[in-house]
Amino acid sequence: MTVKIGDILAGVDIGSSKTCAVIGEVTPEGLNIIGAGSSPSKGIQKGAVTNIDAAAPCIQSAIEVAEVIANCKISSVIVDITGSHIQGINSNGVAPVKGEEIDDADIARVLESAKAVAIPPDREFLHVLAQEYILDGQPNIRNPKGMTGVRLEAKVHIVTGAINYAQNIIKCVRRCNVDVADIVLSSLAASEAVISDDEKELGCALVDVGSGTTDLAIWSKGALMHTHVIGLAGNHLTKDIATGLSIPLTDAERLKIYSGCALASAVSPEEIIEIPSPDGRDPRKFPRQVLPEIIEPRLEEIFELVNREIQNSGFKDSIPAGIILTGGTAIMDAVPELGERVFGVPVRRGVPRGIGGLTDFVQNPQYSTAIGLLLHAVNHPDISSYSPQETKGQSIMGKFVSWLKQIV
Repeated sequence: MTVKIGDILAGVDIGSSKTCAVIGEVTPEGLNIIGAGSSPSKGIQKGAVTNIDAAAPCIQSAIEVAEVIANCKISSVIVDITGSHIQGINSNGVAPVKGEEIDDADIARVLESAKAVAIPPDREFLHVLAQEYILDGQPNIRNPKGMTGVRLEAKVHIVTGAINYAQNIIKCVRRCNVDVADIVLSSLAASEAVISDDEKELGCALVDVGSGTTDLAIWSKGALMHTHVIGLAGNHLTKDIATGLSIPLTDAERLKIYSGCALASAVSPEEIIEIPSPDGRDPRKFPRQVLPEIIEPRLEEIFELVNREIQNSGFKDSIPAGIILTGGTAIMDAVPELGERVFGVPVRRGVPRGIGGLTDFVQNPQYSTAIGLLLHAVNHPDISSYSPQETKGQSIMGKFVSWLKQIV
């Protein structure tokens, strides 16, 4: 999407337990956050819309709070997408250079050729992200525009998703009388907010532990190499606490946020917390260590699944900059310490960076994705926006014919 100085952008992170909306203004210095709001989510499970009637009012509530703070009315938003339906694959493309110098059309053709992969008719392309270009056998080219050559190749990371998942998100947003300007993969957006260019260049992994899903994005040599979504996350910690202490989910979530800890060894045995009684009697008093004793095994299980995916991806040795943890669960005490024990690499907590304006309010891991949606639009205006018409109903032969018409 095209972005210019003075534009007002809005991003909405539609999570399983909370919806966060952020409004920012594009300035010569970068992005200024001028409004932010959140609302408890309903009708969303593991990144999927399960009840449009319940989800839409939650989205509208978060947007309205952000609009009041920003003192403006928005007409379109950028939204994120995640869930087990998300699939990431690496692919190659090749195209001849038509003119004396490589131009935008040549780059578009080679990226389009990289999309010549078979995907089921109920799926569509969300992103085609260049990893490197190869010009007449010369590798490691970041931007070939203006260079001279005859044969251009591209290595790319392709992200696909189920058509109905994206369409249901769009329907929810349109119920709020707001259009969808773009749809961005959650882990890609969060990476924009919390990972530095140096970390992407050296090699690192983003682990976004939300409420319904845990999203993984591996970066190396400045490019996105691998993405994956795991269907275990913060809500499972909440359910474990509720079951273990025999309390409602709302009370369990509150305990997790305000008293939770990822390591039992990090809590003093003398610390006492109050736990609501299910029958309305006086609160019960327990050592705080009961919480990490419940939380630590489940969070360790989630990290083990992520670590296994990193190893299976083949990029375990390509992340010397370590792991960046973000998302609402990352706020909890001792989460980075548990991560270092499981992953065996440096782990830090990621908060939004590279922004101005209401920084004190939004420099929190739970706003990483929402802010990243805006930063993605500002930092990568040349990346084409989500367009379901490109793939919906188009056969593999149809895609091939379209590609052939472009190169002949």
